[in-house]
Amino acid sequence: MVYSHEQPTPAHPILNSMPMLEIRKNLCWLLLALATSAQALDLAPLQQQGRAAHLATELLSRYHYKALPLNDEMSEKIFDRYLKSLDSEKYFFIQSDIKQFAGARTRLDDAIIEEDLSAPFAIFNQYTRRVVERFAYGRSLLKTGFDFSQKEGFEYNRENAVWPKSDDEIRELWRKRVKNDWLRLKLAGKDDKGIRETLDKRYEASIRRVGRLKSEDAFQIFMNAYTMSIEPHTNYLGPRAAENFDISMKLSLVGIGALLEEKDEYTTIRELIPGGPAALSGKLKAGDRIVGVGQGRNAPLTDVFGWRLDDTVSLIRGATDSVVLLDILPADAGPDGKHKLVPLIRKKITLDEQAAKKSIIAIRDGETTRRIGVITLPTFYQDFVARQKGDRNFRSAARDVTRLLEELKKENVASVLIDLRNNGGGSLTEAVELTGLFIDRGPVVQQRDADGKITVESDTRAGVTWDGRLGVLINRGSASASEIFAAAIQDYGRGIVIGEPSFGKGTVQTMLDLDRIGRSDKAQFGELKMTVAQFFRVNGGTTQLRGVEPDIRFPTLAELDKQGESAFDNALPWGQIVAADYSPSGNAKNLLTSLQSRHASRVGSDPDFRDLQEDMAEFRRLRSTNSISLNEAERRLERTATEARQAARSARRNGEKTASGKPAKGTAEAVISEDLLDDGLEAGERKSANDLSEAKARKEAADFMLREAARILSDEVAQSKADTPRPDLAARGAPLPSGALTIPRSLR
Repeated sequence: MVYSHEQPTPAHPILNSMPMLEIRKNLCWLLLALATSAQALDLAPLQQQGRAAHLATELLSRYHYKALPLNDEMSEKIFDRYLKSLDSEKYFFIQSDIKQFAGARTRLDDAIIEEDLSAPFAIFNQYTRRVVERFAYGRSLLKTGFDFSQKEGFEYNRENAVWPKSDDEIRELWRKRVKNDWLRLKLAGKDDKGIRETLDKRYEASIRRVGRLKSEDAFQIFMNAYTMSIEPHTNYLGPRAAENFDISMKLSLVGIGALLEEKDEYTTIRELIPGGPAALSGKLKAGDRIVGVGQGRNAPLTDVFGWRLDDTVSLIRGATDSVVLLDILPADAGPDGKHKLVPLIRKKITLDEQAAKKSIIAIRDGETTRRIGVITLPTFYQDFVARQKGDRNFRSAARDVTRLLEELKKENVASVLIDLRNNGGGSLTEAVELTGLFIDRGPVVQQRDADGKITVESDTRAGVTWDGRLGVLINRGSASASEIFAAAIQDYGRGIVIGEPSFGKGTVQTMLDLDRIGRSDKAQFGELKMTVAQFFRVNGGTTQLRGVEPDIRFPTLAELDKQGESAFDNALPWGQIVAADYSPSGNAKNLLTSLQSRHASRVGSDPDFRDLQEDMAEFRRLRSTNSISLNEAERRLERTATEARQAARSARRNGEKTASGKPAKGTAEAVISEDLLDDGLEAGERKSANDLSEAKARKEAADFMLREAARILSDEVAQSKADTPRPDLAARGAPLPSGALTIPRSLR
């Protein structure tokens, strides 16, 4: 083979938890797209997909950190993971289907090696047929309705269930599933007519989407069953997925500057990005529907009604300064309303929503007010291509944080908090450079490759950008690069780590372009994100499995054994190597006992933390029962209790009540309170304007965990008797999402 004597040149080291935070979401989207039209044709593998699979196995079996041969044993693992990725809740296949597939259990390795993917595609096609059958049966149940006076329950989490034995058994399962969907909408206030319309439309859309599936969807799901059978963070990305990954790293793309969504088969404008071509034109608004796209001011239009969203988006994107022509059906027009043509010039759009941002929290302590600077970093981004080309203004997380720190200095903050909650990682280089903003030269992280060779990534820049007090806020969604940064700050004694134990991902990936390796002059093979090393803290330990343990720990809704690295059945083990040569530069831990005592005293009487404890108890109760009643009276009692609890909470926060005792409409707390109550709807079924207003209110809602972290840093400043930055550090060398914490709708 071409690569038998040459190890591929790695691209940029990537540190993120993509399988948990991105790959799973992408696969869920594809699998939701598996509900289609009964006239859908079977999919067949493309020639280039067989070649891509073969290229991938050449790399994986030779250069992966945990290289495993592709043989019958691996085939069995792929088979089981493939079925699980298709039907994890056992809603579609029955046991006779599984028996029918049994011949492929030890032949999937041959399918990849021989570049003949007919076997995995046959499984995929049977799956799509079953999806159509099940949703069609669900629609048929809507005609008669249900008796909600019966005493019966619905098992909502079927991950550990067995495959249904027969058609009768799976029809009974679907009867309860549809009954629960109906009851959720009924409890939310919809009448029977509205419920039938909503559910029939939902199930029909699920059936219709199967007709939009392409062979690349089936191939990507199968390939990830293979790659993730080796290790959780090795993934295959098809050409389109690879393009989207690149966009997420450089935080920019060329387009019109609009967030789009699919509603009722229309590509609909959800939001206009300020400063983008769409917003500046003054001709578009949220809710407008794109029904045609042309490549030029007077170009013919391609009708995109009923298209997949990603297909429409690919037509709208294009070269900088080129013209795209949009055929628009205005938001307030009916299906037969008057269209308008809107030409736009494509421009580079920066995704500032994912960039680092700063804010200041004022903490009162007696007669003293301390200003705590907060820098929120959603991801460790870097525009690799621009940096390679020598662009001095390339986009970078560390560069943006440097600028924000300089601004916070001028605003005389007493301490800085780096908020890394739900930051799934990104560039290793950025993690090292960000750490270097707070320590004066020294090792940041150690790497061990497949051969056991250990290298040390160090900050080599003299001096620090911020020499004052520092805190790092993490949660279970903080992974990889976030864990490297938090661990280094902790090991150096440079700052206090606050929050939940982190994700526990201690591996390094690199992106490999299969087109380049396969010597293809066009994008057809995709990319491989492959694990090539394991990283270790400077103290010699690893974050693998165990994550970073906070110095001051917050309560959490996350179940640590079900979320994070430890939830994977084939994660690498924890390990330890010799510590790097480093010298702790601070004494942040000296005050931890007193800081913990103050924190405990404060949250013991904090109603928001009491609410969190209450939610945690309810969440655990629901998890332990794994069953929800389908009796209307019982569910109404539960909902009434939840409504009363949330109304009381919101009234307390607002300091005011409406006549009904519920929180005043329009307040952030009211929106959060309502969000805790199940509306029975799914993504895409709510009005865009409502979604946007709720999202805005959620952002504006008080983030009590962030505020408590700021209070802890204020306490540290007070107890160290230093309301000013500490120059001595420079001399020595130095999730649940923000906002409301809610129980998932499906569990209520």
